[in-house]
Amino acid sequence: MALQKPAANLHGIAAVLGVSSATVSNALSGKGRVSAELGERIRKMAAEMGYVPSPAARALRTGRSGVLGLVLPDIGNPLFPQIAQAIEKAAADAGYGVLIADSHGEIAKQTDAINRLIERGVEGMVVVPRRGTRIADVDCPVAVIDSPSTPGNTVAADHWDGGVQIGRHLAGLGHSNVVMIARNPDSNVQNDRIGGIRAGLTASARTETLWIASLEERHGEGCRLGVADKVRQGFTAFAAASDLHALRVLTELQDEGIAVPDEASVTGFDDLIWASVVTPSLTTIRMDMARIAEVAVTALVRAIDGEDPANRPAAGGVVADISKVAMELVIRRSSAANNKKQTEDKKPTAGEHTS
Repeated sequence: MALQKPAANLHGIAAVLGVSSATVSNALSGKGRVSAELGERIRKMAAEMGYVPSPAARALRTGRSGVLGLVLPDIGNPLFPQIAQAIEKAAADAGYGVLIADSHGEIAKQTDAINRLIERGVEGMVVVPRRGTRIADVDCPVAVIDSPSTPGNTVAADHWDGGVQIGRHLAGLGHSNVVMIARNPDSNVQNDRIGGIRAGLTASARTETLWIASLEERHGEGCRLGVADKVRQGFTAFAAASDLHALRVLTELQDEGIAVPDEASVTGFDDLIWASVVTPSLTTIRMDMARIAEVAVTALVRAIDGEDPANRPAAGGVVADISKVAMELVIRRSSAANNKKQTEDKKPTAGEHTS
């Protein structure tokens, strides 16, 4: 009869080494009096047996769960899994696990998600809020990642400056008739991006903002954006507040037989994983998500540890050392010089003639 393999827990490790469970616990937690030699033997055996500390047991011993919460507005949006991955890594580097909740873009579900995470004993929380919402005071420190213009925000990408970079890029290519595209005017992030784009264009530029939510309210979800009509009206560039919107613009233009970027340039925001492989590859703005996550989690852990009581204002959010992280313009093939402007520049003015 085969011998039963010892369980990969404190009792199993203790049985193999002939010591007490308390000794094993002390060695693995770094507490109590355990010789360096025995401590090393215990840690080596724990690794060989595949021992994984129980969060529940650790919480009972220390009164701390070692877990952070993360609330996202829409896990189906390709941007937010990337944010989740960055937060999880930053949390792991700080010695924490992460529980993730999805608010599905609804205020009531956002509140429910926050409450569920608190019930599960998270020590702190990172929240990417539903557009335009503020996070009420809760029973743990909260780091908010939204926009620098959001009240109580902890840290965010500098969305306004990212927009300015797009505006300057298009202006430098000779585009002075630009349609800006975003989903909802209630979003602080989208408003910052659109405002930045407008600020980066020349003062004489003709601009128009197309809000997708308003269009779909009138014509149904997934309706055409009418961007081909905008080209016929003289617009030569489309600056979207996200890569998802840019892809929608790009697809619709190509369906209408309008060549990108020869007849119209298209830019996005976020540099999603597929932005470099669509045809043409998408000019966009890249977020430094690793840096944002690091700053947010560092501020959160500092508040949890009580190192800086002033780090928790009345609104419940935590304050980081920096509030803005720079964004990077990534120029690809979807944006190019305005051919229409070049043609207009070559036209003879009054009194001139061509030979």
